[in-house]
Amino acid sequence: MAMAEGKAQRHKVVVDRSEGFGERLLGVLLDRAHEMPPQLIAPLVAEEVARIGGRDVSILLQDYDQMLLVPLPGRYLIAGEPELIDGSVAGRAFLDVVTVEQPLAAAVRVFLPLLDGSDQVGVLALTLDSIDDDDRRLLRRLAGLVADMLVTKNSYTDQFFQVRRREPMSVAAEIQWSLLPPLRMTTPQVMVAGILEPAYNVAGDSFDYALNDDVLHLAVIDAMGHGLNAAVLATVAIGAYRHARRADVGLAELYAFMDSAIVEQFEPEQFVTAQMSRLDIRTGHLEWVNAGHPAPLLIRDHRVVRRLESPTTLPVGFGGDQPQVSELALQRGDQLLFFTDGLVEERQAGGEQFGEKRLIDVIDQAAHEGMNTQALVRGYSHTLMRERRGITTDDATLLLVEWNGGSADHLATLEI
Repeated sequence: MAMAEGKAQRHKVVVDRSEGFGERLLGVLLDRAHEMPPQLIAPLVAEEVARIGGRDVSILLQDYDQMLLVPLPGRYLIAGEPELIDGSVAGRAFLDVVTVEQPLAAAVRVFLPLLDGSDQVGVLALTLDSIDDDDRRLLRRLAGLVADMLVTKNSYTDQFFQVRRREPMSVAAEIQWSLLPPLRMTTPQVMVAGILEPAYNVAGDSFDYALNDDVLHLAVIDAMGHGLNAAVLATVAIGAYRHARRADVGLAELYAFMDSAIVEQFEPEQFVTAQMSRLDIRTGHLEWVNAGHPAPLLIRDHRVVRRLESPTTLPVGFGGDQPQVSELALQRGDQLLFFTDGLVEERQAGGEQFGEKRLIDVIDQAAHEGMNTQALVRGYSHTLMRERRGITTDDATLLLVEWNGGSADHLATLEI
């Protein structure tokens, strides 16, 4: 018996359950986060930073136009002027999703991207006398917790929305923004990023996506008309799309369900153009249905190689025949750019349409080196807006998808 007990003792695994300084610091933040009102996030984060010798804390949130990083006001936070995303140190941390260290006189200013999952929320900035690897590791995890809290608390406060809103927003735009999923999603196998114009007056354009196991579901829609009616039409279309998608029906059945929902709720001649897709992120097998929508573009090696022409059916709400499902095998690194017609049908100063060719030229000429999908789609949108001299008489939406394949199983394995 004694020998058996000795063997059992030798096979016990020794587990270190001690709590280090960094874990205690983050633990306090996590423990309090559940009950903390939104306005207390700022002072608690500032206190946490002070515990590691930091000061001059700022939380910068992206505005709806994706042009500025706007300081969040709050006790113990530094709330200066908004910073341009393009050309600023904070903007570099935001766009490149990297920690940036800016040397100062006898100190260092640190800018950390705030990521909720992989969606870019903003930037956490603070100053330290010096920084080492332990500081970097702790700050990176602190930034992750802050981002999670901002997104969670955003569900029951207007504070963060008000900071991000830099000009009056229409009721229709309020509805559309409340419908949207995160503007960015990143996994090792697939990346998604989208943008809407005009941010403060968008009405009928929307997009949606969901990653269910190994299938990425995508939809881009353009509801007819402008203003509140278009927003309500888009809301019903997206709601019907989500309902059918969650019932796990095929793309043809999904179109039929959306069509019936629009017909039942609206007068004749009310319709929505749409593109519904499914991408197997293991194999790169793409399926899509086109309901009167512009054909998406296939981008390979940073150049547009083809339009994904396919048989189309009538827009949703017109009762088209059962649509034909198109298929394509993607190559690793391929990108798909979905867009609405407002992007290419805008008139230039001389009355000529902006046109799809100009969109393709912008994509082919863009600087791609090291840019993630959100930075790319933002760059496309803002370049096109500048070339139109800021004129937007219709909604314009871009949704960029990049497929890289492989597996994400390694993320479920703990390495300590």
